[in-house]
This record gives sequence, C-alpha cells and structure tokens, in this order.
Amino acid sequence: MKKALTLTLALMGTSAFAAPFVYPAAWMAQNPSEAKTGGEYRIMSLSDYKTLNPFTSTEADSLPTIMSWNEAGLYIQDPTNDKFIPYMADALPTVSNGGKRFVIKIRQGMKFSDGQAITADDWITTFKLHTDDKVGSNSYDNFFLNGKPITVKKLDNYTLQFDFPQVSASAYGRMSFAPWPDHVFGPVYASKGADGIKAMWGISANPSTIVSPGPWTMSSYQAGQRAVLKKNTYYGEWVKDGAGKALPYLNTMSSTIVKDLNAGLAAYLSGQIDTFGASKADDLAQIKRAIDAGNLKATLTPNVGPQSTSSWIVFNWNKSGDATKQKLFRDVRFRQAMSHIANRQAMIQLALGGLGSEVYTGVYPVFKNYQYASTPTFKYNLAAATKLLNQMGYTKKNSDGYLVDRAGKVLEFTLTTNSGNTVREQLGQIFRDEAKKVGVKVNFTPVDFNTLVGQLTAKGDNRPFDAILLGLSGGDNIWPYGSNVVPCGGNLHAYNVPTDGKCLNAQENLMTKLYYQGDQTLDDTARRAIGEQLSKAEGQNLGFIYLVATNYHVTYNNRLGGEYKRNLWDSYYGSRPYAGLTTFIK
Repeated sequence: MKKALTLTLALMGTSAFAAPFVYPAAWMAQNPSEAKTGGEYRIMSLSDYKTLNPFTSTEADSLPTIMSWNEAGLYIQDPTNDKFIPYMADALPTVSNGGKRFVIKIRQGMKFSDGQAITADDWITTFKLHTDDKVGSNSYDNFFLNGKPITVKKLDNYTLQFDFPQVSASAYGRMSFAPWPDHVFGPVYASKGADGIKAMWGISANPSTIVSPGPWTMSSYQAGQRAVLKKNTYYGEWVKDGAGKALPYLNTMSSTIVKDLNAGLAAYLSGQIDTFGASKADDLAQIKRAIDAGNLKATLTPNVGPQSTSSWIVFNWNKSGDATKQKLFRDVRFRQAMSHIANRQAMIQLALGGLGSEVYTGVYPVFKNYQYASTPTFKYNLAAATKLLNQMGYTKKNSDGYLVDRAGKVLEFTLTTNSGNTVREQLGQIFRDEAKKVGVKVNFTPVDFNTLVGQLTAKGDNRPFDAILLGLSGGDNIWPYGSNVVPCGGNLHAYNVPTDGKCLNAQENLMTKLYYQGDQTLDDTARRAIGEQLSKAEGQNLGFIYLVATNYHVTYNNRLGGEYKRNLWDSYYGSRPYAGLTTFIK
C-alpha cells in the first residue's frame, strides 16, 4: 500500500523481500499438490452492493471486505488453537510498557493491486481515516478503549508502533485491520478532508481505479445483477501454499445478486453458484433430494454446529419527534413484554425448520465459553407480556382488539426488516401475529437492505425508525462482545445513538464499564467471570430483543476444492478460508 522499496532498502539495509506467508498445509483437507490454478468461484448476494469504499461500507459481505479478505491484516488466528500468527506482519510484535506497546515489523515485498509497495504509510493513513468520526467508518469504535484512543505511528517504512491506553485482551485483533493505499486516499484526505474520502469509490466508480491490498480487485460491476472480482496477481508474490504456488488459485470470483433466499437456493440447485448458506430444514431437504437424484453434484454437511450470528429486534430510543413512542421504547417493561411476545420456538420450527436455538444475549452460541445460565431470559409468555403492558397503563382494547392508552391511542409501532430475506420476513410475521394476540399492533414492512442499514446507523436525537429486525455476525472468541455494539457511543449500539453518544440508564453504564474491564483482563477465567456480569446486565437492559440463531450447515458444489480439514469446521472459522483464498476448481 505504500511507497517504493528502493528508499527503504537504503535506510534499512535489508532485503526487499521477506519470506512469504505460507498457508499451513496442516489446516487443509487436500494436499497443496492437488490444487489446480484458474477458474471462477461463484457466490451470491441478497442485496445490491452499496459502495466500493472500505471506509463507508457497513455490510458484513461488502465488496471491500471481499477484496481485502476479511481477515487480512497484521495477524490472523490459527483455527487449530485460536492463537494469532503473523500474516502481513513479519513476526510477532515486541511488547513493552506493561503490555500496552507493540512494535511490529511489516512483511516486506507486499504490493497493492496496482504494483505499489505496501508500507507503514498505508496503515497510518488507513488508521487516520477509520478514526475520523466525520468519515463515519464502521470500524471507528475498534480504535478506542473506554473513550481513549489507541495510537499508531511509523518508526520507519516497515515498522509500526501501536500504543494502547490500557492492556487489551483483543489487542491483536484490533491491530489487524486491512491497510488501504496511502497513495490513493492520502492526497484526497489532505486536500478535501472527510468529505473527499466519502465521495471516493462509489458503486459506479470505474473498476480500473480500485486498488486492493488483498487477493481480489474489481473487474466489473452491473448494478442489480453481478459483481466480478479478478485475482490480484501481486498478492500471490507474498502468499503461497505449501507447494510454493501463489494464492489465490482462482482467476475470478463472482457474486450474483439475487432477489431473495429462494432465488439463491434455486441458483445453487441449478449449479449457477457454488455455495449456499442453508438455514432451514426445507433448504437442506431440497439440496439432499437434488444430490440423491443425481441432479446436483455437491457435498452437504448439516448441523456442523451453532451459527456465529443471531437475529434480533431493536427499538429506537431516540425519537424526539414522537415523545409517546420514545417514552414507550425506553421503558424496560415494554421491552420485557416484547421479549415475552417473541415466540422463539415457533420461529425455530416455522422459519428455521427446527434447526436453530433460542438466543437471549448478544454473544453467539458458537462462543460456548461465554454462555451463562445466570443471564436473565424473558421467554415466550403472553400472560406475562399482558401483565407488564397493564402496569404501563394499557388495560383497555378498542373494537379492533388493540390496546389503547387513556387517550384512546392504539399501542402500535412499525417493524421493518430487509426485503428478500425470507427467514427474517417469517420471523417478523410470527412476531406480528403473536403481538396481535395481546393487543399490540405491529405494522410489519420489509424494505430495501441499504435503506434499512442507513436507518439503523443514523445518529441523533430523532432517528428515522421505530423498530428494526436484523442480525449481526462477526466478533471474536477472545472477548466476544462487539466494541461498537455494547459500549455507549458505538455506532451499532443501535437502540441508543443520541447526538452526544451518552448512556441513558444504569444498565448501559454498567455494560460499558464491564466491556472495557473484561477487555483489559488477560486471564481467561477472570475475563469469563466479567463476561457473566456483562451478559446479566445485557439481559436486564434488553436494548436488543434477541430471538434465534440458525445452525451452521455446509454445502458446496463438488467442483470446488480447498476446504479446511473437517474437524476445523465451525461457524467462526467457516469451512474454507474467507473469500475462497485456497479454493480451487477440481
């Protein structure tokens, strides 16, 4: 991402190329000698892409995420033992100042897709842009601990120094962000500031102008139809397999945009895409029938384990334009009632075909060490919901059977989710129907995903939604509480994102305190004990009404190779490296 290597050589007196990163053969099901080069890996997207800009994208599977390989950064985790190992770093860091300072040597010889060297300047500029709140990066909160900034400075062209305001169990993860090109973004930021950055790399940008640090870069994009990525040949100069071949093996990776999950399944069954994120029993049954009939040559492994995601409903506490709803949504009795209305078993049976689990906390079920019996659970109980609403003054119903307040105003709100996600649409319908049984009117309206994300991430005292049904994924197995979700002020602390970013109640304050306390605790047992307190506070606050998590199922077309060994599969690491890094066509 940085400048030419010639000056660095004169300054440092070292070789221009460090040893490449060799992808461990011990992780992979096939011997590297079996891998072929060339071909196309075909995936799908449920919604049209919004931007090519890595600093303004918010989707988990955005094109910048795929291009950079989501895990690309200074360090990645070893799926055999969860330890961090050097990736874009040349070695593990030198640690000092009581575990708060990390000096890191960058692997030399890395290049962007335009052939420019990746050096320290690229991390510095990337860090600056992520931490400029006017840019609005989704990663902004990752670079602060308890309101205090992490800092990074360049010691020389291939050496970085990170300083943390406190010890952090998640330090390696926080330092492992993908670098983007200083020679592209730096001049714009210097001349036009945050506004200039936000105007860059829109979805209609010429693909030839996009510069990537990862295995892929843009080839073409047709709005509403298809995105095509091509191999960054420079990436393979420093990332090899065990046989010395450059990665990725593939020439192309394409993403077909489908209108909904049913269309995605149809595309998979017809062989148009190579993988499918099955979540329902009916999906699995259709895939199995196609395989058994010989119509689809694919592998299907159901119920690998719990999924690293969950669905939830969030109510907007920042509705200064509607004082009645703001008061309602901020009342914990209302949120408890909504949790009692959520018929999670019906959701599992009807929307997930029996393949899922109830969820009451923001820590996904795959992180077993952070699941606690002490977490409060407000389970499905319509009588309990009615009692809580009665306590709030909703004791009478109108002629349509809906609860009304003393002024005769109906207890109602609008609930939205992303259209095309048939599972979430079913979850919303089940919630709406159960709410009606107790007299709550839910106006359930699926909308475009990008519109929904814009509403969810809006800040201020009068944000533009009532309630949203969505899901989150990601996190890590070191401290699996979202840095931008749990603490007040985080951009995905989605129930309360006021202009001043402040907490509104004692539980929020406690959650924020415990989040940073746990992150600062290096002992695993002690950190899990703090996690138990945090989960209890989260369950009492009910900022998010967590619903259900799907099980993790793996299915892929047999034309693909390059999976992890079967014993390494789980929803955290997946069944193959992200973005098809070691995928090959047999």
